[in-house]
Formats: sequence, C-alpha cells, structure tokens
Amino acid sequence: MQSVNPATEETIASYDALTSDEVDSALADAETAYEEWRDVDITDRQQLLDRAADVLRENKRDYAEIITREMGKPISEAVAEVEKCAWGCEFYAERANEYLQDERIGTVPHAKTYVQYDPIGPVLAVMPWNYPFWQAFRFVAPNLAAGNVGLLKHASNVSGCALAIQEVLEKAGFPENTFQSLLVGSDKVDEIIEDDRVAAVTLTGSEYAGKAVAETAGRELKKTVLELGGSDPFIVLDDADIEYTCEVAAKARNQNSGQSCIAAKRFIVHEDIYEEFVDTFTEKIDSLTIGDPMDEETDIGPQARGDLMEELHEQVEASVEAGAEVVTGGEPLDRDGYFYPPTVLTDVPLSCPAAAEETFGPVAAVIPVANESEALEVANDSPYGLGGSVWTTDSERGERIAGEVEAGCVFVNELVKSDPRLPFGGVKDSGYGRELGSDGIHEFVNKKTVWVQDPE
Repeated sequence: MQSVNPATEETIASYDALTSDEVDSALADAETAYEEWRDVDITDRQQLLDRAADVLRENKRDYAEIITREMGKPISEAVAEVEKCAWGCEFYAERANEYLQDERIGTVPHAKTYVQYDPIGPVLAVMPWNYPFWQAFRFVAPNLAAGNVGLLKHASNVSGCALAIQEVLEKAGFPENTFQSLLVGSDKVDEIIEDDRVAAVTLTGSEYAGKAVAETAGRELKKTVLELGGSDPFIVLDDADIEYTCEVAAKARNQNSGQSCIAAKRFIVHEDIYEEFVDTFTEKIDSLTIGDPMDEETDIGPQARGDLMEELHEQVEASVEAGAEVVTGGEPLDRDGYFYPPTVLTDVPLSCPAAAEETFGPVAAVIPVANESEALEVANDSPYGLGGSVWTTDSERGERIAGEVEAGCVFVNELVKSDPRLPFGGVKDSGYGRELGSDGIHEFVNKKTVWVQDPE
C-alpha cells in the first residue's frame, strides 16, 4: 500500500497490509476493548473526546501536512479540516450525555416506561481519501461517546492519515484498542463485515462501494449507514445578487480542489441572468490560484490520483462531444502532478456526463432555465440527492423552493456543508442514514424500550 504525493508524483511511504491473521487479532482486541469501554461512565468518555480536541489543535499543522502530502488538499484547507475535527469532538464532549440520556415516555398509570440507548459493539467505518481526517472523526466522535469501539478501513492512499488518527486518540488517553486503523485493501472488507465480532458498518464513498457494503451487511443483518455521491444543484433565481452568488459559487465548486460529495456541481441559472452569471462566475474562477498545495496562497491543488484526473477529463471530453462548450479550463495542466484546472462548461446537454453524472473534480456545468418550475425539474432530475442550494434575495421564496428540492440537506444563500450540530446524509442514490447531530449518535445504538410496572 503506497502513499503518493499527487503534487509531485513521488512515493512518500509504503505500508504493509495486514494479513488475515492480523485482522483476526485486531477484531479480537476490539471485542475485548468493547467489553470494558461500554461500561465506562459517559462523563469519562466525554472528557477523553475533549482531550482529543486538544491534541488535534496542538498538532494541527503537523496533521494538516500529512493530509496535504497524501491527497493534495491546499494546506489552508487541511488546517481547517483538522480544526473542524476538533470542533466535532468538542461538540459530542458537550452534548453526548444529553443525547444518550433515558427518554421517558408516558404510557399507563403505575408504570415507568422509557427508551435506553445502549452501545452495540465494534463498528467498522470504510472511509474515503477526500476529507481523510473529517470523514473519520465524524464517525469516531459520536460512536466512541456512545460506548462503541471503532475500526477504520481508510482509503489506501491515505494510510498515513489513518495512523495519525489512531495516534490522536492514543495521545488523548483512550483505552487501548477502543479505536484501530486497519491497513487493509478493499478485498478484505467483506470478510471483516461478515465477522460476528463486527456489529455494524458505515461507509462514505461511491455508489458502487455503497451497494457492495450494503449487500454484504444485509446478508449478515447488520445495520449500515451510507453517505455516497452527489451532483448537487446550485439554483440561481432571477433576483439573486450576482456578484455575491458567483463569489460563493466559485468556492462551492472548487473547495478541496473540487473533490467533494457536497460540492455544487450543476449550476441551474434563470435565463434572464444567465449570461451575466457565466461571465462573473468565470471571472471568479479564473482568479483562483493553482499551485503547490503546501503554499498558503494556493486555492487549487492537484487531484488526489492520476486515474481520478483521467476519469474527470474523460467526462469533460464526452460532454464537449455531446455539445457542451468549454468557457475556461478543460485540459490537464502540462506540469508534474495531477493538476486539473477549474473548468466551466455551458450549453450542457442534460444527458451528458457533466450534467447526468457526478464529476468529482473542479468542473462546473452551467444550465439555463426559464423559471422556478423548470429549475426544480432539472435539479430533481438526478439519481443523487445529497445536498442543494438556492440563491435569491427573497428568503421566503428561497425557503419555499428549498422545500421542493429532493436532497438530504438544502441551503438558502449558503453553500452546502456539514455541521456537527445538524444531521447530515442523503436520499436516492446518495445513500441513507444520518451522521452528526443527535441523529448521528443514535444510528449505532440499541434503542431499548424498558417498561417497569409497579407491583400490585
């Protein structure tokens, strides 16, 4: 298993994948750790999460540099990612006892009835490379707080991040084996899910990976949460503030060098302001700095792997062949590293890849519509339903339209983002279940009903 710097194409490190015997030993350790961890007082668990937040902040630059070297994220965004992980830990350190306290429910006289939230065991997390710390910590924080133990199968190109996450929790003082990073390939995932010592699995990744995990877990009758791809609509109404909207639009499409499930991908713009939007949007995008991701001034780094850049370019070429026009970008940069420039496509046929598929890189498809009704029709004409946004100077109008967008989260005059305080997840082919907020901590617990009847 190799980590390759996508900005230089140089191999950073090589890691030996765990053998089947080593995986078996790790699962045995997880089971043993769970038997003790489940009985640790929740206030003690919360204090350890608070300490994990401290460790993250104290070492944020070091961890950010690991992220940037392994997957190419601009260093300023990598530092922000580590800080967000600290926030997530602090959030559950503060709120977990509230979310997990017994819920009293009235039934009949002389009886006490309530729901008790119990942990369920070791939970496997299969996580992607694009937010290598945040994707893991939004699983880690609620699940360790709930009394479960964690097993992380991270993407193979960010093995250094996987080990660093384990280091954070060790430094924070979590008991041994309450969290383990398993350096294994995808071919081991089914075997791990099928093991009786694994209680449940959560995955963030592609639709294909989600279906494979869900199929295996389903056969084993194990709970799953899936956060899959997205092709988020960015609906711009005729009364939108063009300058501000385009400024945010450029960020919404190109954050993390465009490699985000919840990045805006389809820009659905009212025809009355379409040309003005395209001109201003393109101007904002052309002002972004492409370069060394370790440079604080860089806005756009490389794509995480060469094959991913090639796949993105094939989608652009197929879209152009179908009739789309390239306004800016559209070709890999002639330099070392996997650099693809921010790209704007117009006259985009709705059946071409840029509009019908998920483009996991800095490619924006701009689509004109005649009215609100057509905007919603185009927005919802997608197999995905992760996020979406609506842009207008009339917040009531925006809220009304947001209510009709088929997605797990919709924002009005704000880019789509995850927030520890709010549930996050999708519908349709974007998956099911929720992370974060109170919903996230309740996904992998036994919601046990208790009825205590007074004696006669």
